[in-house]
Amino acid sequence: MMMLVLAVLSASAAAGMRIALPLLVISLLHGDSIWSHLPILNQIKPQILLSILISWSLFELSASKKLLGQRILQIVQLFFSPIIGAIIAVTTAKILAIDFAPIWLSGFLGAIFALLLTLVKVGWFFRLRGIPIGVVIIEDFLSIALTFLAFEAPEEGGIIALLLLWISIRSAKAWRDWYKKPSVSISARPS
Repeated sequence: MMMLVLAVLSASAAAGMRIALPLLVISLLHGDSIWSHLPILNQIKPQILLSILISWSLFELSASKKLLGQRILQIVQLFFSPIIGAIIAVTTAKILAIDFAPIWLSGFLGAIFALLLTLVKVGWFFRLRGIPIGVVIIEDFLSIALTFLAFEAPEEGGIIALLLLWISIRSAKAWRDWYKKPSVSISARPS
């Protein structure tokens, strides 16, 4: 049970950073057998779905390096990250074949976690007026690594995902403190 939660958190964290890249990595790891495990997406022909995933992954990797591309990706990710997070969570549970009675619960957990990470990323984007290129490259690497770890080493991937959750909570606290801090008012000049 705990292994499933850690694997789901790891895969969902990857979906919170990138949308198509984790799905592409899963499809490369598991080959043709993966397409039947993807809920909703299993209705699309595998060749078409693979073409869409490759195209969108290349767009994610290139557009995330520019300010306008980051804005476009954030709009798309805010809408799709919970959906992809749920799909990846359910797929992870099916592939690992861990007995977990309400499979929708793992999808719900994945959707919430992916949305949380996306919202934190959007918050940092507006606070910093753009995500630095170094952070974007780390994000690309983490998205691939967390997807791989979800299936190969769920404990390690889950621990990294929990660290990302901790960073998200700390970020939310820092933003709250920053917004609650009284603004400095300019006093009137003496006449």
